[in-house]
Amino acid sequence: MRRLDRYCPTYQFSEVHACDVAAEPAAILNGVAAYRPASDRFFRLMIGLRELPMRALGRPDMARAPFGLHDFTLLDRSESEIVYGLIGRFWRPGYGLEPVADGAAFLRFDAPQVAKLALAFEARPGPDGRTQLVTETRVSCASRAARLKFTPYWLLIRPVSGLVRQRMLAAIKRDSERSSSSGRIIAAGSP
Repeated sequence: MRRLDRYCPTYQFSEVHACDVAAEPAAILNGVAAYRPASDRFFRLMIGLRELPMRALGRPDMARAPFGLHDFTLLDRSESEIVYGLIGRFWRPGYGLEPVADGAAFLRFDAPQVAKLALAFEARPGPDGRTQLVTETRVSCASRAARLKFTPYWLLIRPVSGLVRQRMLAAIKRDSERSSSSGRIIAAGSP
C-alpha cells in the first residue's frame, strides 16, 4: 500500500504529475526533501498574487512569511515515497491553517469545516534504469460545507497549482540528474 493511501484514502480532489529522471530513487527523494519552492520566481509571483489582497488590507495573520513548503508537515517517508500534509481552510485569505505535528496528528485531526491536503512524491524505478517521479496531491474535505467552500477555490488555483508542480518536478529532475552525473564522474575517476 502506498503511504499516500494511508493519509488520504478518500478524497474529492486530486492532481497527478510525473516525469522520468535519470537518477536513483534515493537521490531523487533527497532532491524532493531539499527542494525550496521559493527559489522559483513563478512560484513567488503566484503566491504573491494569492496573498496580495490580505497584505494590502494589512491583515495581522499575513505578517507571517509567504506560504511555502515550510507550511507542510512531513507525514511519512520510505525508500520510494515522501508524503507531506496540510490542514486548513484554504479558501480563506490566510489559508486557515491548523497546526499538525506529525503523521499521527494528521490522521487524528477531525473538524468539520476543514480540508486535509496530502502531497506525495513517489520514485518508481523503471526497466530502463530511469526513475519515474510522480507527485500526487489529494484533498479531502471533512464536510459538505467545506467541500462547497473549497470547490471554487480549487477551480481557481488548480491550473496554477499544476504549473507549480510541473516546474517543481523539472527542478528536482535537473538537480537530481546533475548530482547523479557528477557522482558518476567521481566514481569513474577513482581507482
